[in-house]
Formats: sequence, C-alpha cells, structure tokens
Amino acid sequence: MTLSNQEIKSICQGNIYDPHHLLGIHTLGDEEGVVVRGWDPPAQKLTLTRLDTSESYSMESIESSGLFELVLPDTAEPFKYSFHSEYKGGARNWIDPYSFLPTVQNNDLAAFNEGWDRRPFEKLGAIPRVSDQTDGVSFVVWAPSARAVHLIGDFNHWNTLSLPMRNLGSSGCWELFVPAAKVGDKYKFRILGADGILREKTDPFGWRFECLPGNAAIICDREEERKSSLLPQGTGTRETPLSIYEMHLGSWRYDPKSGEPLSYLELARELPQYLKSLGFTHVEFLPLSEYPFGASWGYQVTGYYAPTHRFGSPEDFGVLVESLQNSGIGVIMDWVPAHFPADEFALAKFDGTCLFEHEDPRKGMHAEWGTLCFNYGRAEVRSFLIGSAVAWLDRFGIDGYRVDAVASMLYLDYARKDGEWCPNIYGGNENLEAIDFLKQFNHSIHEEHSNVISIAEESTSFPQITNPPYTGGLGFDFKWNMGWMHDVLGYFSTDPIYRKYKHNQLTFGAMYQFTENFVQAFSHDEVVHGKGSLVNKMNLAYQEDRIANLRALFALQWLWPGKKTLFMGCEFGQWTEWDFENQLDWALLDFPNHQGLRQLITDLNKLYQEHPTWSAMDHRSDKFRWIDCNDGDGQTLSFLKFGHYPADTLLIACNFSDHLQHRNWGCPHSGTWGVLLDSDSPAYAGQGAGGGTTFTAMGQECNHQPYSLSFSVNRWSVRVLTRVSEN
Repeated sequence: MTLSNQEIKSICQGNIYDPHHLLGIHTLGDEEGVVVRGWDPPAQKLTLTRLDTSESYSMESIESSGLFELVLPDTAEPFKYSFHSEYKGGARNWIDPYSFLPTVQNNDLAAFNEGWDRRPFEKLGAIPRVSDQTDGVSFVVWAPSARAVHLIGDFNHWNTLSLPMRNLGSSGCWELFVPAAKVGDKYKFRILGADGILREKTDPFGWRFECLPGNAAIICDREEERKSSLLPQGTGTRETPLSIYEMHLGSWRYDPKSGEPLSYLELARELPQYLKSLGFTHVEFLPLSEYPFGASWGYQVTGYYAPTHRFGSPEDFGVLVESLQNSGIGVIMDWVPAHFPADEFALAKFDGTCLFEHEDPRKGMHAEWGTLCFNYGRAEVRSFLIGSAVAWLDRFGIDGYRVDAVASMLYLDYARKDGEWCPNIYGGNENLEAIDFLKQFNHSIHEEHSNVISIAEESTSFPQITNPPYTGGLGFDFKWNMGWMHDVLGYFSTDPIYRKYKHNQLTFGAMYQFTENFVQAFSHDEVVHGKGSLVNKMNLAYQEDRIANLRALFALQWLWPGKKTLFMGCEFGQWTEWDFENQLDWALLDFPNHQGLRQLITDLNKLYQEHPTWSAMDHRSDKFRWIDCNDGDGQTLSFLKFGHYPADTLLIACNFSDHLQHRNWGCPHSGTWGVLLDSDSPAYAGQGAGGGTTFTAMGQECNHQPYSLSFSVNRWSVRVLTRVSEN
C-alpha cells in the first residue's frame, strides 16, 4: 500500500479530498500487517507509541515533507496510538485526528440537506465531543463544491496544510475530529473552492467570534442547559400588552469612567430597572448577531449563531437576558434573513460557488444595500437560517424576533428597475421561495417555543402577513404598521396652519387597521439619515410647543389600536438625530419638559397594562368606534374604545390645533366621566388648561352617540375619559 507520487503531492500541496484514506492506520490488504502515516508539516522527526503495549517506533520521513510512514508487517489489527513530534524549537505529544471514524454520518445530515433540520447546529460547526474515549472537537462544515478543506486554528498554530478535512460525500459536508482542539481555541476553514481560489472562511455555525479586527470563530462549550423564557406563558398573545422599547446597545448609555458603551453585564444591572420604571413590557435589540461593520448597526450579519463580541461573552449576554426576564421584561431580537454582506471571510462564495446566495445577480444581489440575498430555494440555506433562529431561543431563551426587511424578501422586483429582475414561474413578482421560507420559519419557531413572538417589518399591502400558514398566511404574530407611522408623522410635521389639509393622514389608517395584527412603531429608521429626531419633526418654532406636540403624538400612538414600539431616547425627547457612535443625551432629563415627556410614557404604559380595555381589545375592530373623524378644520379627532362593560369604555379627544377648544363630544353611556389621562397635565410639564376632572353626561345626542360630554381640550393635547359612576 505504497503512496503514489500523486497522492504524496495531494497531501503536501493541500489538494486532498479524502485524507483519512491515506493518513492514519490501515491494514495492508492482502498482505500481513498495518501501515500508519502521520502528517505534521513542521516536524523533523515523528515517533509512534502504541497505547496498548507502550512500544515506540521511529517513523520514516517521506521526502522530508512532514509526511511520515511506519509499516508493521507482523501486526494483524489496527491499534490505538499517539505521536511525538520533534521540531527545531521544541516538541509535542499528540493524538492523530486521522485515527477516528466520522463523528457524523450523511444520514445524520439528511434533514439538513432536505431543509427541515431545526437544529443543524447540533451537527455542524465546532462541537466538543468524546470520540472513542478521547476528548476533542468535531468540526463539520458544508462546502459541497470545494476541492479541499483544511482546518486552521490555535490548535495547529494556524498551519495551512496540517489538518485536511474528510469529505463525507452526499451531504456536501466536510468533517474532522481534532483531539488537540479545546474550548477557547480560535479557528477558521481554509477552502480550495470550485473556482480554484483559496479562501479563509469563518464558521457559518460559529458559536462565538473573536474581537475585531479578527474574524475567527471560537470553540465554545455546548453543554449549556437549554433555556426557555422565564416569562409566564401567554406573554405573546394578541390580548396581552406589548409595549416595546427598541434600542441599539452600543449607543444607549456609556460608562462614565471609561467612556465606552455599557457591556452586557453592566446593562444587566441598569437596563431592567430603567425599563421597569417606564413600564415597557419588552425590549427589542437591534441585531446582536455577530457583524463586522459597526455602521451597519448589526444589519450586515456574518455570524448568525453568536452574540456580537462587542459587549462581552455569550455567557454575559445570557446574564442580560435572564436579568431582564426576571424583571418581567421580554427580550426580542432583530433577525436579518433578508441579506448578508459580501465580506470575503464570511458566507459569500463560500465554496467557490454561490452557495448561500443566488448565482443570478437579479436574485442574488440586494439592489438597495449592495449586499447578497439568500437562496431560499436551497434546502440547506433554509435549515441554516431557521436553525439560527431556534438556536437563540434554545440557548438564551429569548422571547421573540422582529424580522427585518420582509418586504425586500417578498418581491423579486424590490428596489429593482425593469430588466433588473426576473419573474417567478407564474410570471409574477412574488418571491415564492421566500414566501415558503417565511411560512416555514414561523411554523418552526412557534412549534418549538409556543409563546414566542414574531414581528414582521413589512411596508406593503402583501396580504395575510399575520395569518397562520395553514390558512395561507405567513404566520407572523404582528406586523409593523409602516403606513400609519408615515401618515401620522406627515401630519405632525406639517405647519399647524396647513394641518387641516392633511387630516386624512390621521384617519386613513383606520381603514386597514384591523386587516392585520399591527404594532404602531416609531423606530430607529425614523430618526436617522437626516430625518431628525421625533421632537424636531414637530413643525413649530418653540421647544415647549414641539414637546407638547410630541406628547400628543405619543398619546395618540398608545391609544390607537395595535401594540406599541418606541425607539430609545424618544421617551424623553432626544433632541438630536440618533448617532450610533454616541450615547443618548441623558442630560436633557435635567429639564422639566423632558422629564414630563418621560413621565407621560410611564403613565401611558401603566394604563395600557392595567386598564381592562386598553391592550386587551386593541386588535378588535368591534371595540373601536369614531366619535368624529371629519373635523379637519378644527384639527380635532375623537374616538371610543370599548371593553366588556360600560365602565371599561375609553373616550379619547384629541386637539391638534394651536388653541384650546371647548365643545360637546359624543358619548355612548350616561353617568359621570372622569379624566383618566391628559397629555397637557402639569405632571407632564403641560399647562393643565383643559380644566375639570369629572363631567356628567348630558342626554343630548351628539356625533351619533346617545349622550354628550362638555369639556375642553387644550391645544396640542389629548384627553382620555372613562366612566366613573352610573349617576
């Protein structure tokens, strides 16, 4: 069983497809005996020791290449052994990786190849294992078109040739068990692509990554106890409160001593208390999956299975999640399956072909962001993406996902001109593969974790986003109401003189509000790229007037049907546009107007959670009714929200004009009504000009209601009344 010159050349030059066929221990076939071959390119001498007899043998060097061979003609069966290598500068003892059987088989990977494996991370990546009573790490990578794959890492001093991986065959995966590897070691894959180009790639299934400017994955202990949300069951239902504080970890608050963003552990001490004091039910983190480019805010992901290194270790992130949940705050993550960056070290051209992305640039290039689009029609890509979502739920027990850029996934012509896209098999512009993938994603995560929340960022009229897949829907629990957000901000950013011409922007949202399960969101997208902060969208000359308008806007948002999302800093009137490289301007809280705004958010959240109507009925069209939606000239808006009983009814009167207005407002029930909330209250740094706290319904029909209430609403404010007694 002598090696041919070609076989020796393939080992030494790194162009080897099945190293276990040539390396390790083998019987000599028809001849008696065994042959052992060791491969250690820097070694000058290699000695083999039998572990059963402790006998040692000096191995013969083959062409001084680092390849060594030992023939034992009198030995009938393979045996366990170890190597001792001697180098110019030292020596080491080691166990031969090529003496082990594969740690996974093709049948173990069948579900991954078929697109149904929800936990491919249990087979692929770097997983500490015990194989044949030996501790080590199993490395498995999917690269079906590669000509050769080598492991490089701390465990082999980043030698580019010493650890060729074995091709498993039909699965398209490559495997190697390395006894020398251990938790904490950094590693990459060196892939000779189908195009003949060598690339060093980080692990798509990496569990942790090193600090920038490096991009190697780090071997992690996988013996973590699987976690589930610490919140009570039912926190994701449509009847329960969902008030979300959206935040970018790196620009929320800095450590006053270091001047650096707070770490996961520091956030674990500060963030739960802050969110609890404001009354938010959930926090939504802009993407925390590993990413190289800070200015992408995390939306250009290179490590879909790992929390970013920027704020600490994965264990530290777990502490943050648990701390929030122990305080009753659910954790939602932004998840980005719509695209990925073209960085050479990551997913792009992974095995020399378009493996994760579409080969056709009309499908594979994201026209808007210059990134690459996943090939959702490829089964392994679906397994990879859904596996990443399940991994965060399993590993950290997070409570849900807000899925980014869903609209760009649903349409083949998204942000593309004629001739830059190709239609589906029916001639339409719908991305049928992406639609099926989103259905599979939602079905999978809800089946695995019953009370998980999924929210779609989707800006079009695509139907049934929040209907279950079995009825033809995509299966999301909620959808951001982008149309309402744009319309309402358009109204409030209009000079008060002209607002009467924009009145339909306040009312049009009611036409479609109940076609989906919406979240009314003012997100990070509205306070960047020259758009200015929310408070500076209020088109008024004086600061106090802008903040009064912002109070009215937030009151409308919280009282309108649907769940709530607010980006960090908006709760106290962040004056400047969001800058991801600087912390929020916390000094503004020294001023009464900003303190008052934050107090309003606190009280809105408290009432939203505690009042029997406010959140429980915000998804039901039969519980919403206009009082007057046609007062464009007066710039008022009024509506009702009903509960199970008359005492649960909310009457909302909004005055968006520049002067106090006193009038009769239609009322559905008799009795005495009290002010539940007034955005103009002195408690919020308002004027309190509306006057009065209780009002008696008059038996005079008004606004098609059987009764009426006579009260004032100050300029740029919202008053909420509820019945306090029947008499």
